[in-house]
Amino acid sequence: MPPADAVSVVGLGKLGAPIAACFAARGFEVTGVDADAAKVAQVNRGEAPVHETGLPDLLAKTGGRLRATMDLEEAVLRTSITFLVVPTPSDADGSFSLAYVEPAIDAIGAVLARKGSYHLIVLTSTVLPGATERSIVPRLERISGKRCGPDFGFCYSPEFVALGSVIKDFLEPDFLLIGESDARAGDTLAQIYKSVCSGDPPVVRMGFANAELAKLAVNTFVTTKISFANMLATICEKLPGGDVDAVTHALGLDSRIGPRYLKGALPYGGPCFPRDNVALAHLGRLLDAPASIASATDAFNHDLLRRLTVVVERAGGPDAPVAILGLAYKPGTNVVDEAPGVMLAELLERAGRKVTVHDPLAMPSARRILGTRVAYAQSWREALIRDGVVALINVDPAYREITASDLVRAGVEAVVDPWRAFRHAFDDHESLRYVGIGLATKSRRPVAV
Repeated sequence: MPPADAVSVVGLGKLGAPIAACFAARGFEVTGVDADAAKVAQVNRGEAPVHETGLPDLLAKTGGRLRATMDLEEAVLRTSITFLVVPTPSDADGSFSLAYVEPAIDAIGAVLARKGSYHLIVLTSTVLPGATERSIVPRLERISGKRCGPDFGFCYSPEFVALGSVIKDFLEPDFLLIGESDARAGDTLAQIYKSVCSGDPPVVRMGFANAELAKLAVNTFVTTKISFANMLATICEKLPGGDVDAVTHALGLDSRIGPRYLKGALPYGGPCFPRDNVALAHLGRLLDAPASIASATDAFNHDLLRRLTVVVERAGGPDAPVAILGLAYKPGTNVVDEAPGVMLAELLERAGRKVTVHDPLAMPSARRILGTRVAYAQSWREALIRDGVVALINVDPAYREITASDLVRAGVEAVVDPWRAFRHAFDDHESLRYVGIGLATKSRRPVAV
């Protein structure tokens, strides 16, 4: 029988690799599994197979307790708990594909058919409510010939982590969500989490469907909050003396609301928020219980990108070139899934603008989308264009050193700053037009949208 602290993690991607390293750094014997031989080799050399803040340092603390293999059978046989951290891409209708989950379930089921000891399977990938109970667990029972509960346990336990801070978010969660097949499975997983996570986070346990819905609901609520702040930013731009930072600061002091995600800046992006929002709307349609708030949030978010494009176009002259600083959907990552910077570059290029882009980490990822349609600067200084507009889309720490003098010397005409990160440094500079999203436009140089 494998030891209780022997864990396997299937999928060594952007979430799986950091999670596997977290377990190993906290004393677990971890076997990572991936179909990519290069990732397996990197992990076995102690190298990070993906870019994630803090991952190289964490791998150095695993003390030889993390090894990787392409052999899922070996991993399941030598461990007592398997975490499935595989992609569940969005389908065209807004639901989630099980194209990566099902082969992994089939392989695990085949091993369980021969394994004599109890094994716990934990699915962390986002799925549509109902998928675990109606599809995934029955499939595992059919292939293994065993019953969920007496013979093996199953939990649906999604992680609420953000790329760029996966390790911190995993080790210091606000709460832990467990959808459990039975008490034994839930008890086992809760104990594991408690031994890994800091701060004794609350553990919320429930059935599969409620846990699946809770995952979508959390992210959709956050997107709604982001969109509400963005709505206020739009209103403030039209309101004489309007300042969204003043308004959202007041809102955030109300304990019923809180300040997080209440900034008022850009459309939300990334690999989770947009698709979870769309999935909840899709679920509502399936159940004839329309999730109209989710649908409205998605529509507003897309319209906000159009508005941003217009603001950038009107900040400079009719044919002014544009430099976009920040392509990743957030600082500290190279992920460009539905990233505002990349989508803005596409829209401006289609409108005939000359576009130059820069990002400290995401240039290779962006190049796969933008191709040769835009120019790529090697530094933010190189991106600055005479008589052009600079759009500070992602306020990476690398851009904090930019000064108004740098822009004036380069001959930049205007700066669009959705995050208002430079409002006090650039505003009122006579040689530089400053457009802060969410701030009332000064009457001397109006921007109409």
